[in-house]
Parts: sequence; C-alpha cells; structure tokens
Amino acid sequence: MTQSTTRDPRANRPEYVLGVGDDELSRLGLQHRLWADEASGIWREAGFGPGQTILDVGCGPGFASFDLAPLLEPEGRVIAIDESPRYIERLSAEAQRRGLPNIDARVGDAQALDLAPGSIDGAWERWVMCFTPRPEAVVGGVAQALRPGGVFAMQEYFNYRTLTLAPRTPLFEPVVAAIRASWHDYGGDDDIGGSLPAMLRSAGLEVVSIRPLVRVARPGEAMWRWPDSYFRVFLPKIVEEGYLKESDRAAFMEEWARRSADPDSYFFTPPMVAIIARKPRG
Repeated sequence: MTQSTTRDPRANRPEYVLGVGDDELSRLGLQHRLWADEASGIWREAGFGPGQTILDVGCGPGFASFDLAPLLEPEGRVIAIDESPRYIERLSAEAQRRGLPNIDARVGDAQALDLAPGSIDGAWERWVMCFTPRPEAVVGGVAQALRPGGVFAMQEYFNYRTLTLAPRTPLFEPVVAAIRASWHDYGGDDDIGGSLPAMLRSAGLEVVSIRPLVRVARPGEAMWRWPDSYFRVFLPKIVEEGYLKESDRAAFMEEWARRSADPDSYFFTPPMVAIIARKPRG
C-alpha cells in the first residue's frame, strides 16, 4: 500500500465510497438480487406489512424500495432517502415506470434525517452504517422518527476481515488489507455490527434479535458473481487511490480467474448480522 500521509483520502471522492457510476449501479442490482431472500426474511421477522410507512435508509438506486413498496400497499408507503441525487433521480423515474406511486424518494443525509417524530412504523438499512462516519446519528434519527412499537431492521457486516478464498492464498491478503484501509479512511467501519446494539440501546431502542448471516459461493454459482463483480469494479479504484499496488491487483485477479474455473475452490462471504430493534410502546 502506498498511501500518502498528507492527502485527504475523501478528497474528490463521490458521496458513496464505491462510486455512483454505471458499473456500480449494475453491481448493486446484482447484489440485491443475490441477497433478496435474506432481506425478505428480515422484513418478515420485523413485521413489515400493508398500511405501514417504512423508511429505506441510504436507499441507493432503490432496489430494496421496489421490493418493499408492494408489501405495504394499498395504503402504506416507502420513504426512500439517499445522499446521491443521481440515484434518487433514477429511483423516482423507475418507480413511475413500475407504477409504484407509494415510494417517496428524497435526497438527504442519513446522518441528519429530517422526519417528524413518530412518523414511521419501521426502517430498513443494509450496508449503510458500515460506510457512515456517524452511525450513531443515523440510529438517533431513526429512533426519533419511529412510532412507539416501531421496528428498525438492519443487515450489517461484522468481522469483515474473515472473508476467505479457499484454499487460502497469500495473494488475497494485500487485497483485503487495501479494501479495509480505504473503507476506514472514508470514515467507515467494517466491524459496525458489533457496535450497533449499544448504539440502539443508547437511542432508546430495545434489541429484539441478532442472528448471523453468511454465505459460501462456489465457481459457477450465481453467488460467485457477487465477489467477482466487486473485485472487478472496486479494485481498480483503490489502485488509483494508492491503497493497492497494480502488481498485487493483477496477481490476485489472475489467481481469481484460476479459482473461478476450479470446482474445489470456494469463497466465504464477509460475515454479517441481522439485527432487529424495537421502540418501546410506553
């Protein structure tokens, strides 16, 4: 890693650490499809349903919002908030195209939510807190906006460093170190799942459940495309920013290509936790 000690790592970066270009838009769509079953299960556990108002925190281009909206009909709605005007513009246009008038898309900072107290029945966030410099501000804003009995459902990373390419290879080590360094310099925390219960309690919410989420991807399976798309989109960016040597990226991608054709290889995804917290009724 050849990071300068004088450069501001956030200078010239987009709102979102992975960018908001077409390549990232395509990757996010694939990512949502591959993890949609887990999200639906968390929503069922949280009790999201018809007539409710649900906040989609850091909604990005709206893939989760499009799945939530039909669950809340006919009288419920999704409030979708993201700091990227490009993503919100796309979300609004796509919601109109799909005939989903119950999506209220807004440009806004998840760390400074401007919602009336007690105005929502639930909130959902996935892989937002881990990229947020002030996650406690997000939790506080959601807690204030929840009605008594309202639920905050989350899917977040914990112990990210244990993601593994098996059999192990030393070529993976500098890649993981560079990803994590870039992430942390942007203000994120790849272990955020371990800190969330205390944040939730401090904001007056009661943690109802915490359960692990992890997947194994094998070459030829759909889930293999998740790390594949991430490495192809993000590694060139962290090379450009000075976190990873081009020689290390190239060597790893050659190894990744070999593993992609090896039926005895597998990828152990970064561990995550699904957390559900509730606002007390009285």
